[in-house]
Amino acid sequence: MSNKVKLTSSDNQTFEVDEEIANESLTVKNMIEDTGTEDIIPLPNVPGKILSKVIEYCKFHVEASKKVDDKPAKSEDEIKQWDTEFVKVDQATLFDLILAANYLNIKGLLDLTCQTVANMIKGEGLC
Repeated sequence: MSNKVKLTSSDNQTFEVDEEIANESLTVKNMIEDTGTEDIIPLPNVPGKILSKVIEYCKFHVEASKKVDDKPAKSEDEIKQWDTEFVKVDQATLFDLILAANYLNIKGLLDLTCQTVANMIKGEGLC
């Protein structure tokens, strides 16, 4: 059983998550290494609505990478399909997710959100 970590958003919403999920963010992981899991970790650049989406992303990817009978819990196709659905949000939310992924240093989420924006630009013929 992993430790619980409390994360507080810029609008003072507190989220309690497993340390394993919190460690998906290198920023949070470094904070945990510095201060431990007892203290609440403030994330002043991330509003609660976005932090909740980031946690959803991290939870899914942690669970998906766990092994079941020596195989990942989710196939690559299942992960891609989930990711595609995850980024079907309005532009403002998408850009907030990019900022949060960058600040929290979550490479997979940053790559996914930036690629989504690149695809939107290509689709609009702006390149």
